[in-house]
Amino acid sequence: MRFLRFSALLGVLLGSLSLSKTVQAQRSPVPADSARRTERLLGQAVTRPRKAVVLALLLPGAGQVYNRRWWKLPLVYGALGGVGYGLHHYQTLYREYATGSRELDKGKTLPNLSGSNVSRELTTQAVDVGLSRYRTQRDTFIGYSGIVYGVIVLDALVDAHLHDFDVSENLALQLRPTLLPAATAGVTPGIQLRMALKASGQPKTTL
Repeated sequence: MRFLRFSALLGVLLGSLSLSKTVQAQRSPVPADSARRTERLLGQAVTRPRKAVVLALLLPGAGQVYNRRWWKLPLVYGALGGVGYGLHHYQTLYREYATGSRELDKGKTLPNLSGSNVSRELTTQAVDVGLSRYRTQRDTFIGYSGIVYGVIVLDALVDAHLHDFDVSENLALQLRPTLLPAATAGVTPGIQLRMALKASGQPKTTL
């Protein structure tokens, strides 16, 4: 009997504490919802993620700047610089070998071909192999460039969605009074452990 009284008293106490925290949380400003049109772009009301994506598409790195992820700019331009250098390198070799192949068709000999690389080839078959190889590598780096560009845009989109995600103390484990079924009685006072995962000030998942 004493245990039941103690449990009930503890439940009332915890309930009052939980209620005070709830009231305090309701009075605190609610974070902006990233799915709402709270930004302006070219005179149009847009969501924050959409604005970040448009900026990232127009200028790589602009979405990261908009999201205030300044430390990502070296990664963005480092990746673009790497694939850009590879694309330029293999495109130059491909053009050299394509020009050399056309010159061979016109009757030029290998040592007289334009370009320092293609003129050192020993056979015409080697020129054809080099032409095919550098075309493939050029096309591969075109694909790499598209992947890097897409990752940059996707990163800006994800950061914009997570910008307003609630990471406040309201995500902590909460103790709440509850009524539990008992074998000897209908219900008995008890304590419930509750974890609320919230986004943009609204509960999403309760564990």
